[in-house]
Amino acid sequence: MPELSRFYGIVIRIFFSDNERHHKPHIHAYYSEHKATIGIDGELLAGSIPVKQLKLIQAWLVLHEDELYVAWGRAIRDEAVDKIEPLK
Repeated sequence: MPELSRFYGIVIRIFFSDNERHHKPHIHAYYSEHKATIGIDGELLAGSIPVKQLKLIQAWLVLHEDELYVAWGRAIRDEAVDKIEPLK
């Protein structure tokens, strides 16, 4: 599960071959003891994360949407993914 980015205490990861459970492009976000699965479109799919951090993640998703879809395509084909610039 490669780490895509890290900002403001949030770690964003993407799993290889991870398209069976949610059936839509998504990332996994970790903040403190919280874990959430979030669609690249910003929809909270599973888990929980504080609202402030969810809004930061959603802003990051908007800024890097194209890169995220490329990373998703590579990850479901079990190919290496590149890191994505953190939110500043």
